[in-house]
Amino acid sequence: MSRTTFFEVEVLDGRTRQQLCFLDKVEPHATIGEIKSLFHKSYQQLYPARQDLKLHPKGKSLRDDDVLQNLPVGTTATLYFRDLGPQVGWTMVFLAEYFGPLFIYLLFYFRAPYIYSHQDAFTSSPHSVVTLACACHTCHYIKRLIETIFVHRFSHGTMPLRTIVRNCVYYWAFSAWLAFYINHPLYTPPSYGDMQVNYALAIFVLCELGNFSIHVALNNLKAEGGPKCRKFPHPTKNPFTWLFFFVSCPNYTYEVGAWASFSVMTQCLPVALFTFLAFIQMTIWAKGKHKTYSREFKDYPHLRMPIIPLLL
Repeated sequence: MSRTTFFEVEVLDGRTRQQLCFLDKVEPHATIGEIKSLFHKSYQQLYPARQDLKLHPKGKSLRDDDVLQNLPVGTTATLYFRDLGPQVGWTMVFLAEYFGPLFIYLLFYFRAPYIYSHQDAFTSSPHSVVTLACACHTCHYIKRLIETIFVHRFSHGTMPLRTIVRNCVYYWAFSAWLAFYINHPLYTPPSYGDMQVNYALAIFVLCELGNFSIHVALNNLKAEGGPKCRKFPHPTKNPFTWLFFFVSCPNYTYEVGAWASFSVMTQCLPVALFTFLAFIQMTIWAKGKHKTYSREFKDYPHLRMPIIPLLL
């Protein structure tokens, strides 16, 4: 009968290189997630979601499902620890990021006191595009909430508190800024009237449907393959997913299209600036995802671009 060779795991501080913990007789098939749980017993305040373990101080973070014996280490493994800071569950993340813009925009739409002049409090705009813009903005964030709760599958169960603060400042501030101008008593409707509004509305609705369809398709792909099965997305019978023929991240393409059409519909400069910044950020994400797909899958379609068909 063969004897089991146990591992010794030394956990060092990633900055000071001081020893934080020494784990003796660790099972060779133990995962990084299990090692985090053992580390947590010595440091109660450092719960597993707050821990980042690496094989090298400047190396890649180890995944929770990485198995100790499969790592390039001997029977005495040295791991480097970094504190990710306080973590918050996704439920709070959803409430903070998406309910905030919903609530803030409606405050401006109903012209709550102290936002505009006293005589404008709780009055309504005579322009139908203002009401339409409110409906589009509200539906957009309700869709995001529904997707987040029922559709998206996240690789991590928490988010760093500092990231939530940054995201909230971004979403809340921009929502307040664009809502202030769209719902302002002196707001001027689009130059080309109903034609401009209606065409932009049609594109907005199509892009929102497309974005939702892509998220459902990505969720179904993960559900079919399981957490350890790697596949790249393909078009389905849903026509909105046919954009996968041309881009790697059509969800970003549709998202940018929705905000671009919202900019045209409202003819509002803050919305256009928000769209431009969102486009830059989503292009960065799309290029990263496209690069990962191309590197990981040898049969990845060469026709696909990251976010804009045939261009970018």
